[in-house]
Amino acid sequence: MELKIRAVSEADAEELVEIYRYYVEHTAITYECHVPSVEEFRERIRHTLEKYPYLAAELDGKIVGYVYASPLNTRESYDWSVETSIYVAENARGQRIGSYLYQALENTLDAMHVINLNACIACPEEPDEYLTNNSVEYHAHLGYQMVGKFHQCAYKFGRWYHMVWMEKAIAEHPETPEPVIWFPELQEQYNRKCEEIWKRAAED
Repeated sequence: MELKIRAVSEADAEELVEIYRYYVEHTAITYECHVPSVEEFRERIRHTLEKYPYLAAELDGKIVGYVYASPLNTRESYDWSVETSIYVAENARGQRIGSYLYQALENTLDAMHVINLNACIACPEEPDEYLTNNSVEYHAHLGYQMVGKFHQCAYKFGRWYHMVWMEKAIAEHPETPEPVIWFPELQEQYNRKCEEIWKRAAED
């Protein structure tokens, strides 16, 4: 089996929605309660790719997971900080696909001069059939550190859940940071470099 990591396009919306569907309908990992339409998801992809990377993992030609970055805040001073999100197909979990995707995303963001990664993670009071602490533990394993918790801030499946923020710095914080290279510009100027980054992440 060959794993390939590549940039997502709007044409991938249908496949990505089907991966996301499981998490909306059967888990509290996302607090979204209704599966978005393909067109709505296509618009989300389009909006993300205006500035940020949106990557997919393909296994033998089929998308088995995706990861993307979005702004932590839209004000210019926050350019060096992003929020990260990842989803792996339910039937493809346990194959390190999430790790490959996150490594590819980190390498890409580093090339863009992004420094701070932030993750907004659903968290239960006690693990149940809809939500465990696996995401928190997984991000801690990747080097994220806990920032804070919002208590009982989300209601899904007839119960209240918490939300935590975790953060990770992938570079030093210089006195004067280099301007961020937005993803379309990175692809245009360094397309071969992007492909090398993603290939390396899939091989690590």
